[in-house]
Amino acid sequence: MNQIILSAIYLAISLPISAQQKNADTTVHPEKQNFQNLAFQPVALGEIHPKGWLLDQLNVMKDGSTGHIDEIYDKIKDDNGWLGGKGDSWEETPYWLDGAVPLAWQLNDEELKAKVMKYINWTLENQRPSGYFGAITNWERETGKQVDLENCDKGDDWWPKMVMLKVLQQYHSATQDKRVIPFMTKYFNYQKEALKICPVGKWTGWATSRGIDNVMMVQWLYRITKDSSLLDLAALINSQSYAWSNWFGGRDWVMSAAAHANGEDWMTRHGVNVGMALKDPVINFQRTGDSTYLKNLNTGFADIMLLHGLPNGIFSADEDLHGNQPTQGTELCATVETMFSLEEIINVTGDEKYMDALEKMTFNAMPPQTTDDYHEKQYFQIANQVEISRGVFAFTLPFDRAMNNVLGVKSGYTCCYANMHQGWTKFTQNLWHKTADGGIAALLYSPNSLTTTIGEKQTPITIEEVTNYPFDDKITFNFSLKKQAEFPFQLRIPAWCSEAVISVNGKFYSKEKGGQIINIKKTWTNKDQVVLHLPMQVKAIESVDNSRSIERGPLVYGLKIGEQWSEGTEASEGKYFEVHPTTAWNYGLPRSVTENPLTETEVKVSGLQKDFRWNLLNAPVEIITKAKKINDWKVVNGLAYLPVSGREGFYKGDVSSETEEITLVPVAFTKLRIMAFPVVK
Repeated sequence: MNQIILSAIYLAISLPISAQQKNADTTVHPEKQNFQNLAFQPVALGEIHPKGWLLDQLNVMKDGSTGHIDEIYDKIKDDNGWLGGKGDSWEETPYWLDGAVPLAWQLNDEELKAKVMKYINWTLENQRPSGYFGAITNWERETGKQVDLENCDKGDDWWPKMVMLKVLQQYHSATQDKRVIPFMTKYFNYQKEALKICPVGKWTGWATSRGIDNVMMVQWLYRITKDSSLLDLAALINSQSYAWSNWFGGRDWVMSAAAHANGEDWMTRHGVNVGMALKDPVINFQRTGDSTYLKNLNTGFADIMLLHGLPNGIFSADEDLHGNQPTQGTELCATVETMFSLEEIINVTGDEKYMDALEKMTFNAMPPQTTDDYHEKQYFQIANQVEISRGVFAFTLPFDRAMNNVLGVKSGYTCCYANMHQGWTKFTQNLWHKTADGGIAALLYSPNSLTTTIGEKQTPITIEEVTNYPFDDKITFNFSLKKQAEFPFQLRIPAWCSEAVISVNGKFYSKEKGGQIINIKKTWTNKDQVVLHLPMQVKAIESVDNSRSIERGPLVYGLKIGEQWSEGTEASEGKYFEVHPTTAWNYGLPRSVTENPLTETEVKVSGLQKDFRWNLLNAPVEIITKAKKINDWKVVNGLAYLPVSGREGFYKGDVSSETEEITLVPVAFTKLRIMAFPVVK
């Protein structure tokens, strides 16, 4: 069975907690505060330097929309509110900066640094005497006054400021700019009093549903200043926000989301809100030390993936949670926000199963949803996607303009065009962590080098991670030190790996089972080398309605379908692209393949090409296997609904007697694909 389903069955415990807290409370509920240290401490922004295919990807972003959105996107380009103008003062400018700031320092790109610094400097330099910050409000323009405690209601929504706080936190990590801590301290002192008059949900439900982002930043500042009043503020914000942690543990919330897709309480099942909320339990655990929060997280995540999870590692979110059929869509914002939540979960808990989940989501769900030049995005992508075109499909948010499935800048809502930039940059930032015992940990894998200091003596060290992972199974760590240093070096062994092999300086060190973090403690010297070998086996994973998905290592593979691109224009949303199939897609996998994937498949590795891109021509690995056409499996309203399988687990309808050879490629390189295959005889 699918590992996620097994985890759901194991972790799904019922807790006597109410399903929903519709009306936020404005008072602090009594709670025990027992602040917990991070399990893993992220290294400073700028200490991780991408290499190989990851560097190519970040350079594409710099040359594409991430590096130039302020020049090409009117909402950010024209009279921007975060530069003192009358333009955008909502979430999109902070969303962009939330990805552009880490990119600027990861690439050490002076031009991009100068761009983002305009917004950072304006924000820091235009804080009101009261502590309030953000774009100049209409009331301030009309009266010449400034927002303070007595007129907090003349301010703007709390939500966009939560995103800008994340931007400033990353900027501080990169520069240690001495303006940031006093700025945040002053703002949070304002919030402590203002929230009593102007609570989190005063303006919109977005702040109420996403208040945990505010709590997270308050607790980040607490780790630096140790001001205990910040924990009281964190508890106050939490009490005024949606009770996600309770809902995750209570379980009836996720079942209700699976059963209802109407307009009632839709914010509580909005996919992006859910993705953001996944960090709610660990942020509250961090403040309180109450392990019930962690139980609720395990229960909630397992339930979400059981009832709404898709083969590519993300859940349906079009825009609501919408079940686990591979014909449902996922909003790009939901993917990148869930990735960020998983990164925070890893930092707090050190739980390796969330590291596996993060890699699967990153390497499978995120890349296909943007064009390979990083200019256009797809608002909703579909797991079994046999065409990209205008239409309403099976989404809960269809739009009259039918633009949610096409690739475009403004297609659907533009929030994702601004928000997509954090996905790769924050994943890069979480490749390395420092440990509580003075060591260093490689928890996620991609080509890069780390330059940092280690241990009490702050010994300088560089570790170069040489790999083509996730397309290759070998990861080499080369150590550079000017003097010897003793410290633990931790490595994650993914759960999908049956047995990893580790060597140190060319000699066998150990064999390790998957699903753990191992610790190598020694005195390290210059030119030491550790090699981690993670053998990848082809597996057929059970999915919805007896279908099967083919996986190898952290990658999910889908049918290679020929693509015909065409360009169109819609009056209000501009240029967009459609993609239609040029080859057959209606294949089922014979039971011989699903029952014996190791012997019934052939893996062909061609290697990465120069100037890496996520497109069909650049797929570095293929799996060759057998399939049969399902003659009556046809497109209905743009969708390839799965044929019905009986209890025996295979489709009994009109199946071709002819066995054909098909090619599977990692779904990250596809725009069209079948990744959940019906099983046939």
